[in-house]
Amino acid sequence: MTSDLGFIDPTAGGARAKIALAPRPMDLAGKVVGLLDNTKEQADIIFETVAELLRSRYGVAKVVIRRKEAFSRPASEALLNEMAKEVEVAAAALGG
Repeated sequence: MTSDLGFIDPTAGGARAKIALAPRPMDLAGKVVGLLDNTKEQADIIFETVAELLRSRYGVAKVVIRRKEAFSRPASEALLNEMAKEVEVAAAALGG
């Protein structure tokens, strides 16, 4: 058996331009947080639990949960623009 297996490094990125990360807030108190559901199994349940914890533990004012059309495709530009207008902090996550 050969040890010369061809692997693809998923962290290597592509030829796309690098995008700078948005500034991070010092805390979440009073913020509107957006959560982007990737449509995988139980992502909605995970996000509902995370939303409740964000409100109760960190004083988040509001949690906005949106769902992509399919896990295999990026979120539409329209969905991202809608979230960008409504939230101050956003996170994407996946289910099982």
